[in-house]
Amino acid sequence: MTYSYKTSGTCSKKIEIEIDENEIVRNVTFSGGCHGNLQGISKLVCGMHIDNIIDKLSGIKCGFKSTSCPDQLALALKEVKENF
Repeated sequence: MTYSYKTSGTCSKKIEIEIDENEIVRNVTFSGGCHGNLQGISKLVCGMHIDNIIDKLSGIKCGFKSTSCPDQLALALKEVKENF
């Protein structure tokens, strides 16, 4: 299943997430944002269960912003979980 999430409050504008039937993330692609950092996050979360990613990334802030790209990924995965 591929899920597209429009981010809010971050430099990245969209996250594309591929998840298998066991709720394992297979691929993550960010549009916009800090390319190197987001590539790193994408590689690190591949193969992880969505619950583990949500636990690790929820609530991370970027500077004075109330959210971050990792936090937006966690929010996207929470939506996926609700609709899975």
